[in-house]
Amino acid sequence: MAIFKPTYALRSITEITPAALKKRGIKALILDVDNTLTTHNNPVPAEGIPQWIESMKSAGIKLIIVSNNKAERVTPFAEMLGLHFVPNGAKPLPKGFKQAAAELRAEGVPKNRIAAVGDQIFTDILGANLAGIRSIFVYPIEFETSLPFRFKRAAEKPLLPKRFNKFD
Repeated sequence: MAIFKPTYALRSITEITPAALKKRGIKALILDVDNTLTTHNNPVPAEGIPQWIESMKSAGIKLIIVSNNKAERVTPFAEMLGLHFVPNGAKPLPKGFKQAAAELRAEGVPKNRIAAVGDQIFTDILGANLAGIRSIFVYPIEFETSLPFRFKRAAEKPLLPKRFNKFD
């Protein structure tokens, strides 16, 4: 089931460094919000995320958010971090990823230099893979307790990466 397999698997988004991205030819990241940059529906970035975002920007790594959330949720969060975003991304469909990739191409970043980062196999990783974009799986910041999320996480469990990449 290669379509569900991430290109890379890490424990946390903060393990991604500009040097590691440059080593792999990655010049831009498409970022998920909930449980990748913050906890579910939290309007404030998780600890260390603002500094991580700034280190990426300082290194010239382009960043854009793609979220299934509505603009009302994503706008204040993205503005706080100074990032462009695509709301209503329809993940796992490639729509949001393709829209973000088009914005990044307009900034001079070809599709083969983009990777998407997220915590869900069935939305973030599948969607990036369907869009032909490299995917980076990170474990969620926290596990949601609602029944739909518990069901989704249980269904994803057999597909979760068994090994993590050394991302240096």
